[in-house]
Amino acid sequence: MARGVVLCAPAFAGLKVSEYSANRIKKSVVGVGHADKTQVAMMVQRLLPKAASPDGNSIIADAADALATAICHAHYRRVNALIG
Repeated sequence: MARGVVLCAPAFAGLKVSEYSANRIKKSVVGVGHADKTQVAMMVQRLLPKAASPDGNSIIADAADALATAICHAHYRRVNALIG
């Protein structure tokens, strides 16, 4: 039920909602749909070097997931704009 609310709230506000499978996100960022979390985090760190944690160490896992989703969305938004 919570997932439905999270998807409906922005839609009711007139915002476009997008949804991507984990394999699509991983494939967009790493190039392999069955990459593990450390591979995704390393690639996000490579693509967005300023996204490191405040102490300068590697990126936090949850932040890496969120940034990987944003990278995937940016990629498919461009593709969909060219197609549609």
